[in-house]
Amino acid sequence: MNDFVIDVHDLRKSFGANIVVNRLNLQVESGEICGFLGANGSGKTTTIRMLCGLLSPDSGSGTCLGFDLMREPHRIRREVGYMTQRFSFYDDLTVAETLEFVASVYLLQDPRGTVAGIISRMELTPYADRLAGQLSGGWKQRLALAACVLHQPKLLLLDEPTAGVDAAARREFWDLIHDMASEGLTVLVSTHYMDEAERCKRIVYLSDGHIVTQGAPDDVRRAANLIVFEASGRGIDEAARALRRAPGVESAAVFGSTLRVAGTDREALSRTIAAHPQLAWQEVEPRLEDVFIHLLAERAA
Repeated sequence: MNDFVIDVHDLRKSFGANIVVNRLNLQVESGEICGFLGANGSGKTTTIRMLCGLLSPDSGSGTCLGFDLMREPHRIRREVGYMTQRFSFYDDLTVAETLEFVASVYLLQDPRGTVAGIISRMELTPYADRLAGQLSGGWKQRLALAACVLHQPKLLLLDEPTAGVDAAARREFWDLIHDMASEGLTVLVSTHYMDEAERCKRIVYLSDGHIVTQGAPDDVRRAANLIVFEASGRGIDEAARALRRAPGVESAAVFGSTLRVAGTDREALSRTIAAHPQLAWQEVEPRLEDVFIHLLAERAA
């Protein structure tokens, strides 16, 4: 086994005539938190399901946790933790009953002790006797995470785990992920939230079923060669509408009382914003959101 928990090459998956994953190559190191990003339909969920042994690739090769992706999916399924976007447990079981059920599925040697330990670690003790269906979205996701790590997997696959969860619950969820990663857990997580992408050691951006760019968040920002100007002043909404159609501008968006304009042609962009002297302009660092809007525009061109 090499140093990669995930090491796959030329993965391909189609549904009918629709190619969803197209010759995808991906390596994830032990203990890494890797963010999986891309537009809806880019192939993130299909890739995750192939990695955890729920879908068979049409072609390709590789390993997950050292097990062959094509020949040993049953072994992979027992060794990974997989969390879907939607809560997928029984609403009419309590928190404790849900975890006891999961423990029975994995035939754990000390189910009661293991369940008690994970309830304590995930701070679910006040909710242990509450029906899962009565939990808020944030606590449902925490319960789902507890169920996913109950059997102590070495790899956690998370498919948009915090969709629809409030900001405080998302931060607490990610604190738990980082705590577990510091203990050796490897995490591959898909997300649409750029603040969550910033918390990953490495991000991988998918489009049309293959990887467009990857690296540490700062490296991805630099590699985009994107120039961003920010402006404040009167009439920024009207300026944004005009600038979206102007030479050199790839995106122009209002954030509260400021306007952000981005593009890769510095000369054209500078001439365009100079035509709006009523606004106070300054060059700023691109955000990950700016970069991914740029990548989406490139793929659509």
